[in-house]
Amino acid sequence: MFPALLSLHFGYAQKNNSARYQIDESRADKDIATDEDALSEGKKFEKLDSTYYVGYLFEGYFKYNHSADYQGYRNAIPVLEKARQLFEKNYNTLLKNLFTNISYLTDNYKRFQDYFLLCNALKECYDNIEMPDSVMSLLNHLENYHFKKDFFGIYYHRAWTYHRNRIYTSAKYSFLRNSIQENETMAFKSCYRGLALIHQNEKLINDWFGENQSLADELQIYHYLALLHCYNKNYDSSFHYYQILAEYGLISWNNYAGFQSEVGNFKNAQIFFDKELSVNYGGANILKEPYYYLPQLYIYAGRTKEAVKLCNQIIQQNGSRPGFGWYNIALARAYIYDAQLDSARIALNKAANFKELHIGTTLTESQYEFTINLLRINLYDRETDEIKFLNKGWWFSPTDLYKIYSLRLQKLLAEYNASISLALNPDRYRMVYDLFCSEATTSFDEAWYLMKDFSPKYFANKYHNYQLTDKRENIQRYFQLFEAKFNYENGNNKKAAIELGNILSNIKVDPDNEKLFLGRLYEAASRVYTGEENKYTRMFYNNLLLENYPQLIPFSGIKMNMKLQTTGFKDATVTSIISDLQNININWINNGEAPSLTLFFEKKGDRYQAAITVSSENNNPIVDNSKLVFSSSKNVAKEIALRIFGKGGSIMFNANDFER
Repeated sequence: MFPALLSLHFGYAQKNNSARYQIDESRADKDIATDEDALSEGKKFEKLDSTYYVGYLFEGYFKYNHSADYQGYRNAIPVLEKARQLFEKNYNTLLKNLFTNISYLTDNYKRFQDYFLLCNALKECYDNIEMPDSVMSLLNHLENYHFKKDFFGIYYHRAWTYHRNRIYTSAKYSFLRNSIQENETMAFKSCYRGLALIHQNEKLINDWFGENQSLADELQIYHYLALLHCYNKNYDSSFHYYQILAEYGLISWNNYAGFQSEVGNFKNAQIFFDKELSVNYGGANILKEPYYYLPQLYIYAGRTKEAVKLCNQIIQQNGSRPGFGWYNIALARAYIYDAQLDSARIALNKAANFKELHIGTTLTESQYEFTINLLRINLYDRETDEIKFLNKGWWFSPTDLYKIYSLRLQKLLAEYNASISLALNPDRYRMVYDLFCSEATTSFDEAWYLMKDFSPKYFANKYHNYQLTDKRENIQRYFQLFEAKFNYENGNNKKAAIELGNILSNIKVDPDNEKLFLGRLYEAASRVYTGEENKYTRMFYNNLLLENYPQLIPFSGIKMNMKLQTTGFKDATVTSIISDLQNININWINNGEAPSLTLFFEKKGDRYQAAITVSSENNNPIVDNSKLVFSSSKNVAKEIALRIFGKGGSIMFNANDFER
């Protein structure tokens, strides 16, 4: 019986070898990464030999390569994992002996490339659907082969995995330590272990793979060290690594732009985000971070319409692939600061209803949800302020009172969700309280909308202490502004006025790229200078606010003095609109120094057109001949009132825009 079994086994082995030879011949001229028939080819290879890894590699890689959602990556994992296990079963000796000598490596390198492809695809699938334990397990497994060259980026990817999941502990993912600081320490250690491996095998790597190959490997780790040092506020060290990476042409301009933004060099940040977009940035299914962060910098610079345009551009290009949710968050932010609140709500709802995959980024799902809730708080506050601005007698209107009550309830829910998320996040000090962090997904101004409703005394002290400990010179003025604003919220008006006076008399700011800072500064100054004796001082800062960031005014509670002139066509509809403007919370005056509004009306067929021109008290243009087309007077005065202060939007007006 034994000879018969041996004969059967030998026959099976011959058949097996024949099938594998046929598979290898068939795949010889195929590129697994680009072959659109890889799935059907893989299935065919599996039928020829179900114990050979190649069929599963083709099938799994095709599924990975064509995935753009959670389920797609999830479906690729078991096929790739089977390919890995079969490869190791048949070629474990190859992997262990890969670096025996250069001839052995050369002879087996093509086979090893298959292993490289499938392990990297498997690692990315795990990453893309938030399975860091599986990522770390795979990295540990690969490390056990003791490759003298880190083909798989084991050490820097391990560092990145620690850093990306730093807010969690071993209770959630077994490989983690139990604090952010400990996880960051592990990330640094992994980078340094990777550098040690490179230095240990430097001569061999350069001899086998080419001159300076070990340097190229070092530079990959420097990329992550630059990122880690920036997060840990070691700015000199971060800049050092970025300089080296730039010298060799391997710098991530996206990450360097984030670094520049964190230290308050907003002009430079814009330049480098733009530079990143000028090159072929990433793949189709990853978040292109400049499209998220560059609009935020435009908002700081008061270029809200450019922010809206850029966000809409990437959304149209990207479709519903990964990144769609983040881009809609950025679009909602741009609409909020451009006073287009209805459009902001729509974009924010799209983001909330989209299942985002956070691919190629340190940004996480918890940040995604927190940012949506924080922008909702911002939006509800503005919608409430807008009602009060558009009807100075709002407290006599049952409709407006109901809307305000409803918005307050919605805000309380969003505030509760954001507060719980913040309280449970040990990284809140870096992501929110520091005001500027390259890995934060919210702006300094949005942070205010959450913190202002909580202990102002606590935050006044916090931002006073930041001025003593934070090394970022360009961010000091933001800490000073926040301290003054929190003192004002705490009822300490006199102290706030002194602090604001100090900022105003020692101001050092980039006037082109920090208009939002200037707007908030002048808004705060207008509020603290109360009483009839400060009337002209208050008007002075109101005018500066108008010149720097007019879109803030309708939501500030500030009642502007303004002169009104109407020209052109006039009938009952136009008269009704002019009359409705008297209900807006603007102090219309006939004499004295004040900003001026000119409305020129025309009628063409059954439609009207209003041309809106606004100049500041210093005769600087604020709105230049902005057009609005409408059919009836309903709600037109409300839209004109917002466009006086720079609101964007379609030239065609829909009266139902205010019926929310």
